[in-house]
Amino acid sequence: MNINQSLIIYKFPVLFNILNEIKSNLNFNIEHFNTPKFDKSSNEVNSVVISREKKIRFENQIIIDHYPINIQKLIEIINIHFLKNKFIQQNNVKAGKYYINLNSRVMNFNEKSLQLTEKEMKIINFLSGSKFPISINKLQSEVWGYKSKLETHTVETHVYRLRKKVESKFNDKSFIVSSKNGYKIEN
Repeated sequence: MNINQSLIIYKFPVLFNILNEIKSNLNFNIEHFNTPKFDKSSNEVNSVVISREKKIRFENQIIIDHYPINIQKLIEIINIHFLKNKFIQQNNVKAGKYYINLNSRVMNFNEKSLQLTEKEMKIINFLSGSKFPISINKLQSEVWGYKSKLETHTVETHVYRLRKKVESKFNDKSFIVSSKNGYKIEN
């Protein structure tokens, strides 16, 4: 059982009782609530809510509005929801105070979002993976695939434009800092 995954059943005691009887065969925890005030776990990415009505404040929800219920099919749907959650989590990276969705190439902070180019996303992703400044040569070889010592201003130009985009959208002048050793994302 994956104790990090919780199925929250809202106002559906019959379903809770059925699933609770077979819980040893399930790979998630089961909780039941009769009030709309779920505990903190309901807002976590590893939670799925099942109910008969749509709860606006919760995105990952399964609505059951037709009967009879095929329990095996329902368990498959629940597991698919948990897999989707895991995929979403793996494709969101933290870069400083920002979150970046690697699939959509969108950078988010405080309900603002910024569309990134593929190269901008690669720069941010590479820089966010290091605690130390990354040299221009290292960025050239890892992000652009340049192997030679050819003098180019490609990295500097891309970083400059990326800084301007972030500053314009988020009013952040210190997202990527430069030093004599290279570039670094501030945490």
